[in-house]
Amino acid sequence: MSTASPDMRSQTPAKKLGRPSDAAKRTAIIEAAAQSFFDVGFAASSIEQIASDAGVSKVTIYNNFGDKRALFAAAVELECEKMRGYFSLDEMPKGSIRERLKVIGQAMDAFLSRPEMVQFERRIAAETENEPALGQAFLEAGPWRMKAAFGGLLSHATQSGELNVQSPDLAAEQFVSMCKGMGDLERRFGAEVAKADRERRIEGAVDVFLKAYGVDAKQSS
Repeated sequence: MSTASPDMRSQTPAKKLGRPSDAAKRTAIIEAAAQSFFDVGFAASSIEQIASDAGVSKVTIYNNFGDKRALFAAAVELECEKMRGYFSLDEMPKGSIRERLKVIGQAMDAFLSRPEMVQFERRIAAETENEPALGQAFLEAGPWRMKAAFGGLLSHATQSGELNVQSPDLAAEQFVSMCKGMGDLERRFGAEVAKADRERRIEGAVDVFLKAYGVDAKQSS
């Protein structure tokens, strides 16, 4: 069966136009899906509306992603790309290990404290009660991948002699948890978290982390 959906057809030569068109459509689909999931949540998002917003057919979405859950995972990955640069060895912030950890803590705090992210996490948590696989998809596409990336950065800092971390995944969890603190819980329940309190929490997280994992007293003083 060789029929193609109308929106997948293009003028000849197909090989020259096909790949850029497909890549552009895939990007448009993921961006439209991410916006929908943020605005109304997973359950209320429809493939029909996402297709309309992206300017493609439903068939194109199913051909690229298979189902709505796979599209959701791709949308979460896209969102997490905004943080990925902070954990990249090529793009990590410059300066001392203290300065870099502070920048990473600030970036994570800003990323997670956005109103749309807080709302999104609330919706996903509620929808996971009825569809546990959705929570698993969110964790795999977002938090777990970010933890692995941060753990890799901590491993590199240990190999370069800046830190002494034996369990990078555990250390990554500890640092993120300290940076979030009670502020994360307070945001979920609608309380305002002052910027000064957020900054103080991150500074404290860096201090404690370096006292635990710094290679000598100078780096944690």
